[in-house]
Amino acid sequence: MSDELYLGLDVGTQGVKGVVIDPAARPCVIARASQPLDLLPGLPAGAAEQHPDDWWNAVVEVVHQLLADKAVDPSSIAGLGVSGQQHGSVFVDEDDRVVRAAKLWCDTSTAAEARELTETIGRAVPVGFTASKVMWLARNEPDHWQRTDGVLLPHDFINLRLTGERTMEAGDASGSGWFDVRQRCFDDAAVAAIDPQLAGKLPRLLETGEAAGTVSPAAAQQLGIPEGILVAPGGGDNMMSAIGSGATRAGTVVMSLGTSGTVFTRTDSPVIDPQGLIAPFCSSDGAWLPLLCVMNCTNVTEEVRNGYFPDDPDALERLTDLAAAVEPGCGGVSFVPFLHGERVPDLPDATGTITGLRPGSFAPGVIFRAALEGITANLAAGVERMKQLGVTVDGLRLVGGGSKNPLWRQMIADALQVPVTLPEEPESGAFGAALQALWSHQRGEAPDLTSDDIANHRVPLQNVVVEPH
Repeated sequence: MSDELYLGLDVGTQGVKGVVIDPAARPCVIARASQPLDLLPGLPAGAAEQHPDDWWNAVVEVVHQLLADKAVDPSSIAGLGVSGQQHGSVFVDEDDRVVRAAKLWCDTSTAAEARELTETIGRAVPVGFTASKVMWLARNEPDHWQRTDGVLLPHDFINLRLTGERTMEAGDASGSGWFDVRQRCFDDAAVAAIDPQLAGKLPRLLETGEAAGTVSPAAAQQLGIPEGILVAPGGGDNMMSAIGSGATRAGTVVMSLGTSGTVFTRTDSPVIDPQGLIAPFCSSDGAWLPLLCVMNCTNVTEEVRNGYFPDDPDALERLTDLAAAVEPGCGGVSFVPFLHGERVPDLPDATGTITGLRPGSFAPGVIFRAALEGITANLAAGVERMKQLGVTVDGLRLVGGGSKNPLWRQMIADALQVPVTLPEEPESGAFGAALQALWSHQRGEAPDLTSDDIANHRVPLQNVVVEPH
């Protein structure tokens, strides 16, 4: 066993999850905890918001749960890292207090601003990206914009609460809409196009592997962890999931089935999509992470669950069993799952549609299978786009909550005609954040250490390979 432990946090849309790892243990994860989150109610159509202070309160609760685990000695924690939902917009005043609730990645109320920025900047700025949210705030809530002294991404905000320092790193920043992914720096022209005041509100950009800071006395007292321990740079949830699922070298392709659905892989050079459908992200370890993101994934399956069996804790297993008895194609029922608009294809104002209904089509198994088929078909179309850009997809590592569904796993293998494998650790975002903290800490003595050196032998796979039919 190691004398040093590392804590990883994943601040997602549906909740905050945390793990503690012991680098010398196998498996590494020795404790885990979670706390649910909800969207703010009563918002206009297309809007999706959460309050950043709710994220921090959930982080405090999760850390307390982790420290209460008998396997964890709080004094042994040597570092922590934070994974966060991408593209959210956090606005803080000069005293680092939140100005207003954060618009999230799935907020499509800024579609007009996204279209305008796409034309002005000369490259695709999807509605989900942070840039359109900043322009929207400056135009629609000028008083809030004038109070704003800092613009942060969700994981940057948690780092601020941990360290008292405002920072940003290339991985998460590359999903903002104002980042030059080739040069890994802020794009001054894009920043100016969004709003002339934005440049003065952006935090310091960290170098690859540079720590975000150390735990402040206030955060240490609130969380119950040692003051002064390292806080890794962290990153977007997809960047941390890449580390936590072993996509720390070229050729490993990961599909994540969460609230949104993503497919990504590490590359040694940027992959730029002229149509803007595949995001040209940077990784959070010095490379690049071309990524497909569809906005409708397990949020759709949750809608079906809530519609049929809202009070049944085993509803998803029950629906899966019913869906497994339905023939592929659902007797002609098609479910276009664009309940929140869609990013790929670029249809922010789209709605969901079910067609081909006949007597018996409203059976829960039919609708649930049709939803799974619709989500899978959209993911498959995006993967084809990645292949057109030169990304090789010979197999997939499947992570996220949806990866636990055996019917869905087989459906994805069949649709893409590739074998599917499963990492042992399902919470790849929090796990990746903890591994990044370990990497950042050890780089103090070994500057040439790579994230693959840290992650490769600590990300075991299950003894399960789902072969395509």
